[in-house]
Amino acid sequence: MSKPPILILPPSARAYRLATARGEFAVHEAAPDGPVRGTALLVPGYTGSKEDFIGLLAPLAGAGYRVVAVDGRGQHESGGPRTQAPYALEELARDVLAQTAALGAGPVHLVGHSLGGLITRAAVVRDPAPYASLTLLSSGPGAVCEEQRARTKLLVSALESMGGDMPGIWAAMRSMDPRDQAPDSPELALFLRERWVGTVPEQLITTGRALIDEPDRIGELAAAAPGLAKLVLSGASDPVWPVESMDDMARRLGARRVVIPGTEHSPNAEDPAATAAALARFWGSPAGAPRPSD
Repeated sequence: MSKPPILILPPSARAYRLATARGEFAVHEAAPDGPVRGTALLVPGYTGSKEDFIGLLAPLAGAGYRVVAVDGRGQHESGGPRTQAPYALEELARDVLAQTAALGAGPVHLVGHSLGGLITRAAVVRDPAPYASLTLLSSGPGAVCEEQRARTKLLVSALESMGGDMPGIWAAMRSMDPRDQAPDSPELALFLRERWVGTVPEQLITTGRALIDEPDRIGELAAAAPGLAKLVLSGASDPVWPVESMDDMARRLGARRVVIPGTEHSPNAEDPAATAAALARFWGSPAGAPRPSD
């Protein structure tokens, strides 16, 4: 679970609902004061939300980029139906393509964190044309590691058996996970609980199964978008996908590889300054520069 380092939007950012052909989505958007060098769409991971990127907004806007972080369908403030079919990865990928089109910005830099990486790569496999680059942030080639599969299966089972009792499941999760025993500030603790309770259970069930079962689609991604600039960015260690698997994924994709020292599964929240700097360098390099619109 990503824990945002701050919860207050910087002066350069605003919160609103992005209208798309597939419905409205809650977003945070930041824009530079001067010329815009490019536009980026940031897609969060499992149990996450747009707030996971809040620390990136000011530095990326300061580097000249318009940045839009989104709550996906069923996440936090976006809402969604109480059935499972709309949360299949292919449906969420179609949402990302609709969000991209709604930005009206030409080729967009696409960033997917964790589960968001599986969603964004599915969007690029479906249609790479709207994108200037793809960054897979702490996201692996297929299903999560064995330990995380076991944890996710347990969570999915609880969501199914407890009938979507989100407050009850939250309390149980926090008591069982030693990594959650360090005290959070009252504001962060309240936010994390409200985000969990606001997330649609069917979204977590369906995307949880995807994390357990997703096949390795890196060859498919490489074939679908051979000319698209790609970056694999991660922490120095990761409890969800082994760092070595991300190293190998970068080699197979011919992607740039960046490791943020001192971070684990959420460099965007754990060291947003270094993560933003790495993204801005990649986007501003010849490999990550926007392609002319067709």
